[in-house]
Amino acid sequence: MPASPVLLPLLPPSTDLETVPVLKALALANRALAELKGRAATIPNPAILIDTLSLQEAMASSEIENIVTTQDELFRAALFPESPGSAAAKEVARYSATLKLGHERLHQMKGIISNNTLIEMFRLLKGVDEGFRVTPGTVLRNETTGETVYVPPQDGREIAEHMSALERFVNDDEACGLDPLIKSGTMTARDWTLDGRPRPRACR
Repeated sequence: MPASPVLLPLLPPSTDLETVPVLKALALANRALAELKGRAATIPNPAILIDTLSLQEAMASSEIENIVTTQDELFRAALFPESPGSAAAKEVARYSATLKLGHERLHQMKGIISNNTLIEMFRLLKGVDEGFRVTPGTVLRNETTGETVYVPPQDGREIAEHMSALERFVNDDEACGLDPLIKSGTMTARDWTLDGRPRPRACR
């Protein structure tokens, strides 16, 4: 059972991520994205496609944390946010709204993903006025046995240092020239290891 926080190296990773299997998967993913971009250009209002995809992504991501809803509930909550509905559907709708906010900030910042944007997204998602986690005590436990299986970094200064390194890793191509899709996967993995959960919760 882990008794102390894991020691995480700062990004960028020292290991080679551009292995043959990763590059093969990357080529397939980039071709699929190019096809999607081309098809989206033929739609009179591409926002319809973007809105639908953000809802599906929100639904799939929320299911990881056992927040399950139906398609009907999801679209109803998106169209009528103030109406009564299931808590799960409203949670997924907030996740979708958070994705849209991130997309808007990405365009406003000309492709830059800043820590301020991540904090703003977290606050919208959770309905709180907090930033990066500064209080120790976060652990990942086995839901059945209660056993501690993972202890992420606890010190607020260390978390801030990791998030600053993450910001540089994502935005500075001279510091790290990895493909954006590889960076995206690495960014997600770092978020998980910072907090031990499959959602953006280095903030709290």
